[in-house]
Amino acid sequence: MNVLLLSMPDSFEHMPSLAIRMPNGALSSLAGNVDAHHSVAVADLILAQSCVRQTIEELVARHQPDVVGLSVMTFQRRTAQKVARLVRTLRPSARIVVGGYDPSLAPEAYSGAAWDADFIVRGEGEVTFRELLRALERREGVERIPGLSYRAAVGVMNHSADRPVDSLDSEIRPPARSARVLRGYTMLGRQADVVETSRGCTFDCGFCSIVEMRGRNFHRFSIARVLADIADARAHGARSIFMVDDNITLDAPRFSQLCEAIVEAGLNDVDYIVQAMTSAIAMHGSTLAPLMQRAGFRYVFLGIENVLPDDLIFLRAGAKNRIRMAGAAPGSAAIKAIEVLHRHRMLIVGGLIVGNPDDTRESIEVNLAFARQYVDWPYIQHPTPYPRTPMTREFQQRRLIVSNAPEDYDGTTAVVRSEHLAAAEIEFMRWKAERWMKLRHVPAVFAHDPWFVLANARRMLGHTFRGSTARTWLGLESERRAFERYRAIKQREREYLPSVELTADVPTLPALSA
Repeated sequence: MNVLLLSMPDSFEHMPSLAIRMPNGALSSLAGNVDAHHSVAVADLILAQSCVRQTIEELVARHQPDVVGLSVMTFQRRTAQKVARLVRTLRPSARIVVGGYDPSLAPEAYSGAAWDADFIVRGEGEVTFRELLRALERREGVERIPGLSYRAAVGVMNHSADRPVDSLDSEIRPPARSARVLRGYTMLGRQADVVETSRGCTFDCGFCSIVEMRGRNFHRFSIARVLADIADARAHGARSIFMVDDNITLDAPRFSQLCEAIVEAGLNDVDYIVQAMTSAIAMHGSTLAPLMQRAGFRYVFLGIENVLPDDLIFLRAGAKNRIRMAGAAPGSAAIKAIEVLHRHRMLIVGGLIVGNPDDTRESIEVNLAFARQYVDWPYIQHPTPYPRTPMTREFQQRRLIVSNAPEDYDGTTAVVRSEHLAAAEIEFMRWKAERWMKLRHVPAVFAHDPWFVLANARRMLGHTFRGSTARTWLGLESERRAFERYRAIKQREREYLPSVELTADVPTLPALSA
């Protein structure tokens, strides 16, 4: 069978495609885990943001897919619906499968008559998708495939039992990077890739979709397998690798072993980016940070979440931001982690969440001030009520949600208000402060990648300060006017497929009955 796997073109505000274009690791993993006789093409549409329709038309014409898979996050839902509609018009016979966090946690959103999806792969997709292709190829029923939803009638999806979480010790094969048919994955001008060393997290942060999808667990790939995966990414040209683990520092001794193994294998000639927990770095940093430096780690995304105890209680993130060493000062994990990483010349991407239910102007300013002082690249977001998360339930109960449009759920559009501030005011405060924090990062980027900065400085600054004009700088208009213009620009940027009409009458396939 011919299989085409697509990720959506929508990108995060803090990861502009000019500077960062990372592959969707889930699609490469799906490609590596189907039976070998299938022909699989993987296309990350973030590489084609300016020509999405043309790219899809060319891919469908070239590969003539029997199955098209779409990987979808919540803020990409509307785009995915348009992509599915376009695929249906171009290739009516193709079966359309959706997967990812959003379809897994909100399958009802993909079940209506307005959607062209035939199947939903819920949870981890490798084994479920493999079994689905086998069933379609053999013309067998699909109702007993765990983790699968299938269309039983127009507007009706039937759901099989959930698939148990995979322990990663046998069935999950390495990704197939050779299946990618588009090029241009970059991190500040260097070819980039992603590697996964573990899955899951044992904490239960109120804002996180991971635990809702996988439960509270943590499973590891063997270090030998991880090294082989890094070597494969490097052989495909990667000079910057993002380790996309949910919480790699849950097992700090293993992470230390991995760093040592990277050095011993001579794989420390690339830049590594990793997500880390402040308490783990604070507790183990004296031994872990030197190893990370030797292994080539350059950026560390720290899940600081918030620096105020009351907000951490709401976010249910206090435990993972608390030092568990005798004599350590409570609440100092973030600062201690940042200091030890800075001493070893690593840069901090600071993950903070502002605009929680009881936030005041003063409490938000405390977090912004912390970011100005301590982080190298701000990754400040607003609490977003993603499907089925504990935080969502509280926002609903307190009637603080101001937008139910999924395309607004990108983390930097404020879709909830606090008890004291309007959503737009919270977003304005973040936007106003964050632009200048990002500007401070330019010297560090220039020192490491001078040619990229010289070639792209104007476009980078244009993205960071979009909405501002000469009138803004001369004080002839308020910053709020620039902010409103920024929001309008951001809204227009989401229209990757404006010519696809979602209400159009397009061919649909008969339901695949059980």
